[in-house]
Amino acid sequence: MSKGNRTGRVWKFGDNIDTDALAPGLYMKGPLSELAKHCLEAIEPRFAKEVRPGDVVVGGRNFGMGSSREQAVMVLRDFGVSAVVAPSFAGIFYRNAINLGLLALVCPDAAKIRADSLLKVDAAKAELHDVETGKIYACEKLPAHLLQMIADGGLLPYLEKKLHSQRSKEAQA
Repeated sequence: MSKGNRTGRVWKFGDNIDTDALAPGLYMKGPLSELAKHCLEAIEPRFAKEVRPGDVVVGGRNFGMGSSREQAVMVLRDFGVSAVVAPSFAGIFYRNAINLGLLALVCPDAAKIRADSLLKVDAAKAELHDVETGKIYACEKLPAHLLQMIADGGLLPYLEKKLHSQRSKEAQA
């Protein structure tokens, strides 16, 4: 879902958004579709009902702190969120995002991004373009192989693609 250049509305959150807010423990035993209905409801009750594919989640410092639950990333990915942007991420959330194919960009100026603005995400350049003001926010660049992993849908699809390519080359030799 986090491929190439996408434009979406900004959903803005503060510091220390934890995985329990993203994927509330009370709903963890049910299907992902039920869990998704409660994503961020304790902070922004409209989020799960109004988020659209391409939208961008902008957080504060330490975004995704808390448990290692992959569902916190899976819910955002399944909504079609094009990127999660923050000045810093909890390590496990960041690794889960990349491994599950959700673009996570470290942006020192994330606090300056306006809620509800339209952002164009340029993953290759690691830039965010505010469509309405023309302001460009620079993010930390991701290595090409991680961008490819995200474009392929995460670590497993990326490895499957590489393995398939390797087997095809071996079969032709």
